[in-house]
Amino acid sequence: MNEHVSMSDLGASRLSTDKPLSLAVLAMGGQGGGVLADWIVGLAEAEGWMAQTTSVPGVAQRTGATIYYIEMLPARDGHAPIFSLMPTPGDVDVVMAAELMEAGRSVLRGLVTPDKTVLIASTHRSFAVGEKEKPGDGIGNPEVVVEATDFAAKRTIAFDMETLAVRNGSVISASMFGALAGSGALPFAKQAFEAMIRAGGKGIEPSLKAFNAAFERVKEKPRDAVSATPLKHFDTLPETAGHPALDTLVNRIRAEFPEVAHPLLFAGAKRLTDYQDPAYADEYLTRVAALHALDRKAGGANKDFALTVQAAKYVAVAMAYDDVIRVADLKVRGSRFDRVRKEVGAKDDQIVYMTEYMHPRMDEVCGTMPKGMGLWIENRPRLFARLDRFVNKGRRVQTGTLFWFLGLYMVSGLRRIRRGTLRHSREVDHREAWLTAASNLLTVNYDLAVEVLGNRRLVKGYSDTHVRGLSKFDRVMSALPMLRDREDGAAWMKRLRQAALLDENGIALDGALKTVETL
Repeated sequence: MNEHVSMSDLGASRLSTDKPLSLAVLAMGGQGGGVLADWIVGLAEAEGWMAQTTSVPGVAQRTGATIYYIEMLPARDGHAPIFSLMPTPGDVDVVMAAELMEAGRSVLRGLVTPDKTVLIASTHRSFAVGEKEKPGDGIGNPEVVVEATDFAAKRTIAFDMETLAVRNGSVISASMFGALAGSGALPFAKQAFEAMIRAGGKGIEPSLKAFNAAFERVKEKPRDAVSATPLKHFDTLPETAGHPALDTLVNRIRAEFPEVAHPLLFAGAKRLTDYQDPAYADEYLTRVAALHALDRKAGGANKDFALTVQAAKYVAVAMAYDDVIRVADLKVRGSRFDRVRKEVGAKDDQIVYMTEYMHPRMDEVCGTMPKGMGLWIENRPRLFARLDRFVNKGRRVQTGTLFWFLGLYMVSGLRRIRRGTLRHSREVDHREAWLTAASNLLTVNYDLAVEVLGNRRLVKGYSDTHVRGLSKFDRVMSALPMLRDREDGAAWMKRLRQAALLDENGIALDGALKTVETL
């Protein structure tokens, strides 16, 4: 069937050729991007405008945010608006990013332009898979993103909207809505924004608190400074820790060590007390004290006791190694259950279950046994293999159930016998070999000795992660004979460690080691 349309028919419903006001919202799952888009559309329609929203989902969590695109025009009698389904690069008035790196992605996509775009972005980070999978620091540099947005956007509003929202008991969509209202990018009064939140009917008061906090923040301080490295804060050494055993540790730190090492030593003592007990923390101070004595004899005072400071950090890291006992302990702590409930916004009358994925191996089981028993099983390959077939399976563990909670709680209780386990024996042997290697370098190459202590950073985690870390540690340390007598040996050791942290497979380390062999 053919239908004839005359020019007079078109004239009855003319299309508006006015340029719509366009907004792009980039948000990840759970950040309320859809709610924010609905608020903006509802706001426009309540003010007599015509509006449309579309969404293009990302591939997966943290491989790309969902883009919610909104266009709006004042309603005109007899004129139907022409709205686009997708944002056009170079033609977006407002870009809202619920995370800093998504703001950077919007610049790369060309959505942000210096002649027209107002960029509203939260400076907090939700790390992408590519950032998390690197053995070392794979976090993207936020300063580069900020520099790009300063150049690309007409105006930028950027502060930590996530923290502001959480502080007010709401979610980031509410604080972003407040930042949008405060920006003046939309020709609507603040009261109209608030009315839209009230019309939602859920979480009204917390959302309004977050909205108003963000609105005022835009007026007072629309920009936050960002740093490529996170700020580190160490507690100062107190006069008293409130317990005789802990006071002994505090007094020992104050009496036996230089002041420059006090913050790290105090942090290490707290960590090891939590990990094991005060006696274990005292053992840590004894070991660092022995290294400090060598440091002082080697003229460490002229280098601000760099070796002692490095030892204060990494000996604590080495002694608080990750094992099955530690993992179980962290999984069943009441503070963890409270934190998760807070993160998901659970109410007091709601039940929250956490499902953990665990894949134990017989290696970890033997490591948790008393040293003699663990070695006895390991020295019988057939028995070990048979037991491993039973143990070595992926399991989804619900820590909220009585069975699994009690099981993990009992494993965490094995910390009382940790010092007698096979794993602890091996950790002590490895630790002493590493510290001896550093100590032997003090009178030959002080700076290289300091870098050798830093190599402990390569060893982390448990199970397969721990095995890979040990392998990289051993490969980096294998270059020590070649660097021992070189003035630039410390610099090369640092480069090797950095190369080892670049990728999981050690490709960069292979190249760096070949370079060292040619020196």
